[in-house]
Parts: sequence; C-alpha cells; structure tokens
Amino acid sequence: MATNRIYEVMFIIDPDTPEDDVTRLNENVRQIITDQGGTITKNENMGRRQLAYPINRKNEGIYQLLEVEGSGGEIAELERRMRVNDQIIRYITVRVDEDRRRAEKFKTKRAKKASKRPFTTPASQRGSSTSSPAPGSHTPDEDYEG
Repeated sequence: MATNRIYEVMFIIDPDTPEDDVTRLNENVRQIITDQGGTITKNENMGRRQLAYPINRKNEGIYQLLEVEGSGGEIAELERRMRVNDQIIRYITVRVDEDRRRAEKFKTKRAKKASKRPFTTPASQRGSSTSSPAPGSHTPDEDYEG
C-alpha cells in the first residue's frame, strides 16, 4: 500500500479523566500515528458533550477528532492501542479520501453542466420576488381597463 489515504478518527474519552491525563492521552495518540509514518492534518478537541446513550453508566464524554493521512498501518496500531485503553470509551475510524474524491468529481460535473445551460442565473437571484416580468410577458393588470 504505497498510496496515502485520508482517515477521520474520532474517539470519546471518559469524562472523569483529569485534564492533564486527557492532554497526555492526546499526545500519545499523536505519537503513535507519527511513529508509524502517518501525518495528522487536523486535530480538533470538540470538548465535553452529551452521549447519545449511556456508556459504562456515563452520560457525557470528551470528544476528539483527528484527520490522519497515511497508509493504513498506523490506523491498525492506533485502534489496537485504543481498544486496550480504559480512558477511551468509544472510537471510530472512517476512510474519507474516496468520498471526497467522488464529491469533487460530482461538483465539477455539476459546474460543467451549469455552464452549458442557456440563461443561467445565480442561485441568489432565483425566486426573488422583486424581479420584473420578462419583456413581452402578459400581466393581469393589463386586462383591466377601468
């Protein structure tokens, strides 16, 4: 696997974990990824949030989001270590490079199709009530001769 792929890794930390342990845990996760040859392109601490359902009798968790670029080996090692860490109550890894490529392809296709349409108007002007009728069009007021 010589190609680099992009993954989003989200994990939830136990809310009872002290702040300095949360910082240390984040550093360990980053160290695992970089030691295995991956690079972190985005690191977001989403903070303490309500869980969708109780996990281990906890209703809240500290959410962390990472965007990792690598071959996939670093993800396998990261998940292995998260599985045995008691401070991490849930994690999920999603490969997003294919979806982003597909979305970009559809975006360019839509733009190309829109440029071929005759009389295209920007979306901000469509459906505005202040537009005047087209030249030569008929309005109901013209029928009334009172």
